[in-house]
Amino acid sequence: MYQRLSPSVPGQTAHRSHGTAGGPSDSRMSTYKRATLDEEDLVDSTGDDIYPSSPMQVTLLPGRSSTCWPDRTQREKKLLVLVCALSVGLFISLIAAGVFYRQPHSGLCLTEPCITVASAVMSALDRSVDPCQDFYNFACGGWIKNNPLPEGKSRWEPFSNLWEHNMLVMKHLLENTTMKGLSNAEEKAQRYYQACMNETKIEALGAKPLQELINQIGGWALTGPWDKNNFQEVLRTVSASYRTSPFFTVFVSPDSKNSNSNIIQVDQSSLGLPSRDYYLNKTANEKYLTAYLNFLVELGVLLGGSEETSRTLMQEIVDFETTLANLTIPQEERRDELLIYHKMEAKELTTLAPAVQWMPYLTEVFAPVPLNESEPVVVYAKEYLQKVSDLIIKTNKSLLNNYMIMKVVRKMVSILDQKFQDAEQRFFEVMYGTKKSCTPRWKLCVSDTDSALGFALGAMFVKATFAEDSKAIAEDMVAEIKWAFEDSLKYTSWMDSETRKAAKEKADAIYNMVGYPEFIMNPEKLDKVFNDFEVVSELYFQNVMQYYNFSARVTADQLRKTPNRNQWSMTPPTVNAYYSPTKNEMVLPAGILQAPFYSRSWPKALNFGGIGVVMGHELTHAFDDQGREYDKDGNLRSWWQNSSVEAFKKHTQCMVEQYGNYSINQEHLNGRHTLGENIADNGGLNAAYKAYVNWIKKNGEEATLPALGMTNHQLFFVGFAQVWCSVRTPESSHEGVITDSHSPSRFRVIGTISNSREFSKHFGCKADAPMNPKHKCELW
Repeated sequence: MYQRLSPSVPGQTAHRSHGTAGGPSDSRMSTYKRATLDEEDLVDSTGDDIYPSSPMQVTLLPGRSSTCWPDRTQREKKLLVLVCALSVGLFISLIAAGVFYRQPHSGLCLTEPCITVASAVMSALDRSVDPCQDFYNFACGGWIKNNPLPEGKSRWEPFSNLWEHNMLVMKHLLENTTMKGLSNAEEKAQRYYQACMNETKIEALGAKPLQELINQIGGWALTGPWDKNNFQEVLRTVSASYRTSPFFTVFVSPDSKNSNSNIIQVDQSSLGLPSRDYYLNKTANEKYLTAYLNFLVELGVLLGGSEETSRTLMQEIVDFETTLANLTIPQEERRDELLIYHKMEAKELTTLAPAVQWMPYLTEVFAPVPLNESEPVVVYAKEYLQKVSDLIIKTNKSLLNNYMIMKVVRKMVSILDQKFQDAEQRFFEVMYGTKKSCTPRWKLCVSDTDSALGFALGAMFVKATFAEDSKAIAEDMVAEIKWAFEDSLKYTSWMDSETRKAAKEKADAIYNMVGYPEFIMNPEKLDKVFNDFEVVSELYFQNVMQYYNFSARVTADQLRKTPNRNQWSMTPPTVNAYYSPTKNEMVLPAGILQAPFYSRSWPKALNFGGIGVVMGHELTHAFDDQGREYDKDGNLRSWWQNSSVEAFKKHTQCMVEQYGNYSINQEHLNGRHTLGENIADNGGLNAAYKAYVNWIKKNGEEATLPALGMTNHQLFFVGFAQVWCSVRTPESSHEGVITDSHSPSRFRVIGTISNSREFSKHFGCKADAPMNPKHKCELW
């Protein structure tokens, strides 16, 4: 999906990115059995009862004594020769059988990693399900049964499990203060983590740090009379110093139509609840709105307000947010970037949205970079800004102030004492259906350290876990996926030759970033990036405030500069991947280059079905309904012939309708909102499978896994599906349907494979079986 994000950590850059996985809503960041061989997998010792038990013990025919060879009849001689020949053959077979079980074998892989992964694959299956009827339950039924939701989680999947593993690695690294040779930046990461873990200090301070901060901003109506005309000053302060976006969001990112330069960009902001739908469909979402209001009331009481005052004030805030929600444009209506891109000079913002004093605002947000009224700005929500300006002008100034302060309070909840976190947990229990749990403090602190100093922590993570040749192996695999995608372009009949040629040039130009950005392995460069970030040992709240200020300076420093490929939007330990259209690059962090997505000791079928599909997914984003509008240099422009644009829209409408007909808990998916990710899922699977077939042509068929009774072609599809095995609460599923640009896991599997002719061929699905519909949506 595309996200417009302000850079939050050094090394990161704002971008409209396509991610592979929808992250868990409740995430603050998110032993196998040995297989036994079935009889059919054993060596075939064909024969019948005439074979002797040993070639040295020949049972002679009845009525004959032992005689010399010349005395034998012709029939006896022939029979004896046959017996000897079969005996020798059996002897050789027994020797071969012994060797078979001791050495790798081209027919069956019996290495320990193969047996282990075969057990894992098998335990995740549900053999009672016909794969042609419901491939997701066939591939994941066992996994779902064996993986009840962990306490405190609203969803669980292989992504979550791997992230938990990566967090444990980071925990050990952050707690090992005796490590030698750490850079200053890495030591800062350890200090930041230690301050977060100092619960005694945090509990002793309680609400005081936030109360003092609110007073510094100018106070609010919660704890006393409030009648100030300081809207402009408060808006500048909360936006510049505390990185909140009350009415709109402002950030620096590459100019979509001039990708060699970073530019100020303005867009509509997020709301307190995950989506505008929660506010607008009040009947269906009543329990969530009630929980949200109760949460805000509880925060008000914790900050010194009375129950009555807090409830009155917070109800006004929720009502105001509902009005804001009505003004926002739904995401599915914002997918054509050529239509929503509006470039203007900063002074024109005053005409567009006069309620804001734009030049003082931008000057403070991007200090110390000097600005003037001719500064170029890209606006992505022109009509929204006009309406928000009108709303600000007619709304009571006290309410506006209370709303801006509440945006700050919400952002600070997780860094305060346990009472605030308990209040948030009660809200999450309703919002996402999570069961109350005692989540260890270290998980929150590892995740927050990864957010603030993720590239310093990432350097430690990479050195501890990432084999250098993994980078080369992954890059080779990307090259194979890219070849497969480009080769498929030759057979894309709906595309004209000129557009096809330009598409190949764009695919050729995609830049691959694997593992980690280079600068983190150079201590001097790493220290330079974090040199301006002061971290103290005991004051966690202060460290977070320092981070916000530091992040603001990093953002401002990037203005007007050429975007740097070393500026990643994901830290190295992250279990995900993304594609950036303005850089025309795909990024695969070290965190995802592990099982269950990849292992060098696994069959290639699993690697291509796992990380190969992830690679293909990101590559295909360059040609989805949004990515296709960017050329090979990352510039937003019309580079397709009109005939191909119309044909593309016709083919993608098929997917809009296909996925729009799927439903979960009686709730239909939004096929338009999820279109980009669905295109990427389908194209990624096709490219990865084609790359695997090409690998077989070059290297020959590989050994199969024991006990599964599957061909490697079938294993490829099973491996793909098992990456998406998932369990979720109904509340989390509801949130995903209305907010996530990815389809729910079940439909990422069955939606994709039901469009795959190769899947149906290898699983022998009859025509018109549920997984083999006659009408398939085919694009890339």
